[in-house]
Amino acid sequence: MIGSGAWQLPGSRRDAQSVTADWQRVDDGLIDGAALFEMKNVLGPDGHLTEIYRADWKLDEAGVEQVFQTAFGPGGVSAWHAHEHTRDRLFVASGAMRIVLYDARADSPSFGRINEFRLGSLRPGVVSVPPKVWHGVENLSSGPALLLNLVDRAYRYERPDHFRLPPDSDQIPFRLRGVGGPGPT
Repeated sequence: MIGSGAWQLPGSRRDAQSVTADWQRVDDGLIDGAALFEMKNVLGPDGHLTEIYRADWKLDEAGVEQVFQTAFGPGGVSAWHAHEHTRDRLFVASGAMRIVLYDARADSPSFGRINEFRLGSLRPGVVSVPPKVWHGVENLSSGPALLLNLVDRAYRYERPDHFRLPPDSDQIPFRLRGVGGPGPT
């Protein structure tokens, strides 16, 4: 007699739960200082409206000094980067993107933790990335995608608060799809 697991192939594993029955996100916890706010589209007679950011959501305590947009072609990747002082707030305005955070702060209670978010037009949300947390983004769409960033400190042209590692850096234990991934390494 064949056992009940005979249909499973070697190396297969059950998916971990990602949402609850009422669609609340399930994860190992957010990186210390990071936040996610998922909003709902408001349907109208001729389309839909999506709020991008409101202070009363209390995502974090920082203000907004600058808003900018980055366009990504299909499979486009921007990784890895961190800021010493600046807080990023990332919102996918069109398309679908993966946003990955990695906490390399040795004094953080979430040291070594990875957060992965898949957001976009169909599932809008804004991710607040604290200073000193490494992050990368990847376009998961077959067409262009747009990412808005609502930073608490405007870009300093003379002395950028921007540190980078290459997308395939062994310092970050995660590979984006376009860089030998996807997933934790």
